[in-house]
Amino acid sequence: VQLLESGGGSVEPGDSLILSCAASGFTFSSVAMSWVRQAPGKGLEWVSGISSQSVMSYYADSVKGRFTISRDNANDTLYLQMASLKPEETAPYYCAIGANQSTVQNPPPGQGTQVTVSS
Repeated sequence: VQLLESGGGSVEPGDSLILSCAASGFTFSSVAMSWVRQAPGKGLEWVSGISSQSVMSYYADSVKGRFTISRDNANDTLYLQMASLKPEETAPYYCAIGANQSTVQNPPPGQGTQVTVSS
């Protein structure tokens, strides 16, 4: 299993970012996927999940209405559109196999992509 996250960066509060996750080494279209993050000094926080064929998507209450998860099974890629970012959402973001906080891989296998929200 290989997951390569990208798209992070330094933004101001209220800005938007789109994260990507390129998957390889497994049948991407057969598994649910999630995004998770881990702020400094805190545990792994599940952010959002999506079913294998995009029928269902799930969000943590803290990001509902601002984040959108999606996937492109033809290209083995997972996305996270983030809007109205807040400083407390500064963290490395990871993609992982699994649909929700109970089933998601922990620790996530990739290196993550850093999102920094600061004025």
